Amino acid sequence: MQHIKDDSLLSTNNLCVSYAKKSVLHNIDFSIRSGEIVTIVGPNGSGKSTLLRVLIGSIDASSGTLRRASELRIGYVPQKLELTQILPMTVRRFFGIPRRVSNEHVQQICQQISVAHLLEKQIVELSGGQLQRVLLARAALNSPNLLILDEPTQGLDQQGSAEFYRQIEALRNDTGCAVLMVSHELHVVMSASDRVICLNGHVCCEGAPDVVSSKPEYRALFGTGTQGTLALYRHVHDHKHDHDHDHDHDHDHDHDHDHAHAHTHTPESTDPEQGREHK
Repeated sequence: MQHIKDDSLLSTNNLCVSYAKKSVLHNIDFSIRSGEIVTIVGPNGSGKSTLLRVLIGSIDASSGTLRRASELRIGYVPQKLELTQILPMTVRRFFGIPRRVSNEHVQQICQQISVAHLLEKQIVELSGGQLQRVLLARAALNSPNLLILDEPTQGLDQQGSAEFYRQIEALRNDTGCAVLMVSHELHVVMSASDRVICLNGHVCCEGAPDVVSSKPEYRALFGTGTQGTLALYRHVHDHKHDHDHDHDHDHDHDHDHDHAHAHTHTPESTDPEQGREHK
């Protein structure tokens, strides 16, 4: 891993990940800067969670370069938290694991994310939405300059998801941290992101939401007639990859996807600051 000399917090170049000689991620070029909200979308098995695991350092890339800013602090919100009903633990105690945090700092973060009233509750008694906000607050305790979220609203209803993402946006606005998240929710992609990345083993396309949403490739990806309100992800994708990647190693949750294949690429390119197509 190398340190970054430009203004990026985190970047990759030609990053590849393979399992048992099967390619999962191929030639991933990625970067994120302070204050950006970037959303990664893609079908099950496309490598979304694998990419996040490489970025946070829990698995190694097979090849390529990963660079981090020297003062990078990452806060991570997982897809879900496995809890045992046997272990009694309040939210306040949960915030003190693995290292103690001052009560003043805990109160400040909890007020900011609207979970102060949950501090004395048992973790196992929390609703899905409450638990996700608690996980967000815990991730914010170390004052991260990059917040990474792996489908954090999986299992929440649309109202709960909308409220959670408002909390994320408010946290970004208050602290200036960057946010990188995986989501299957189209309304999140369109309303809460500065940049959208479509991943399917490699970067298919990326750009600002208003630019990407006007492209035929985007409409093929998400289906037609959604008008930014589709809560369930629908992927229509048929361009053939020139590499063999395994769809069994990225353990995304099951959704009612439509995998009819209709995604094609055009050779034209656009302004790299607004949106670009990747062959």
